[in-house]
Amino acid sequence: MPYGHQAPPPPPDPWQRRAAHPPPQWQPPRPRSGGAGVVVGVVFGMVALVFTGIVVIGAVAANVRRADTVAVPAFTAPPRPTFRPAEPRDRRTSAPARTASSGNGRNTGDAGDTGDSGDAGSTRDTGDTTRTRVLDTSLEGNTLYRAGGLPRVHCPAGSPSIYSHAQLKALILKTSKCLDRGWSRILREQGIPWHPPRYALTATRSRGACGDFPAPGSMVPYYCPRNATIYASTRAMSRGVGNSRGYGAITEWHGGVISMMAHEYGHHVQHLSGLSTTWWQKSLRSSGRNGRLALSRRFELQATCLGAMFMRSVSATYPVTPARRQTLYYFYSRVGDWPGYPRDHGSPANNNRWFRQGYERNRTLDCNTWLAPTSSTS
Repeated sequence: MPYGHQAPPPPPDPWQRRAAHPPPQWQPPRPRSGGAGVVVGVVFGMVALVFTGIVVIGAVAANVRRADTVAVPAFTAPPRPTFRPAEPRDRRTSAPARTASSGNGRNTGDAGDTGDSGDAGSTRDTGDTTRTRVLDTSLEGNTLYRAGGLPRVHCPAGSPSIYSHAQLKALILKTSKCLDRGWSRILREQGIPWHPPRYALTATRSRGACGDFPAPGSMVPYYCPRNATIYASTRAMSRGVGNSRGYGAITEWHGGVISMMAHEYGHHVQHLSGLSTTWWQKSLRSSGRNGRLALSRRFELQATCLGAMFMRSVSATYPVTPARRQTLYYFYSRVGDWPGYPRDHGSPANNNRWFRQGYERNRTLDCNTWLAPTSSTS
C-alpha cells in the first residue's frame, strides 16, 4: 500500500506482554583518565536506556506470506547535510597508535561479563606526537554519513535451524565476521576507530553487564555499550519467553533473527561513531518524556536502517532472494511499538519503511533519521 495508508496492525495479543519497566540501566563509558563515571539513573523507565532489540508484539502468523508493497520513508537525505560543526579540538598525543583486529576480544558465547572495551572516542591516534583527526559526533551531521554504502560481502548462511542453539549460535558468530568485514572497511576509511563487538550467547538466559538477558518476560537481544557486547538467548529469540512470542512466530527462516542481530550491530556502529553518546546526552537535556521517546524512536529506527544495509550487502550470497526480501519486509511490518505500550522503537509501519530505506538505498546518509520528518519516525 502507498506510504501512510498501510492497514492498521491488529490489537496486541494478551499473551504477548512486554517486560516490566524499567529495563537494565545503561551508563556512558567511563573516561580513560580513570575518574569515576557519573551514574545515570533511569529516565522515566524508557526502554531506550539500554540498546534493546525490537519487541515482537501482536498476533502473527507462523507461515509468512508475501508482504504488501510499502514505500520507503518520504525522506531523501541532502548530499551535504547542514549541521553545526563539532567544536574544533587540537590535541596531540604521545601514545602509540591503536589498532583493531577482527578477532581480538571476541566473546564466542560465554554468558558472563566480558570486560570493558573502552570508549569509542572522537579522535584517532595516527602515531607518536601526531595531530589527531577530529570527527563529527553530532546526530545530524555525524562523520558516519560520509561512509557511503556497505560493500558486497561474501557470506553464505546455509540452512541452519533457528530452533537449534548450536546451529543458530554458529550462524550468528559466522555472520558477525561478515558484519565486521563490511563495517570495519567503511568506518576506518572515515577515520572512525573500529573494533568488533563481543557476543554472549546462551540457550536460555543469563546476566550481562547491562542486566539480565533477555529481560524478565522478554525475548529480545540487546547491545551493551559498557563493554561493547551483544547479549542474546537463542531459545528466547526463536521460541519466545513466557507470554512473549519469538521471532519464529513471524518466520522460521533464519534471516529474520540475523537481521535483528544486524540491528544490534547497528547500535555498535552508533556507539563507535559517537551517535549513542550524543543521543544520550540530548535525552538527558530533554525536558519531557515525549521528547525522550521521540529521540529513542529515531535512534532505534536508525539501527534498523543500518541493519538493513548489511542484509543488502550479503544478499547475493546469503542469499536474500526476492521472496526472502519480501519476507524481511513483512517481518519488519510486524515488529515495533503497538498501541498501549511505550512508543520508544517506532511503529511497525515505520520499522518496515526504515528497513526498506536501508535495504534499497544502502547509504549511511539515507539512515540519518535525525533529519527525517516526524511522520516517518513516529
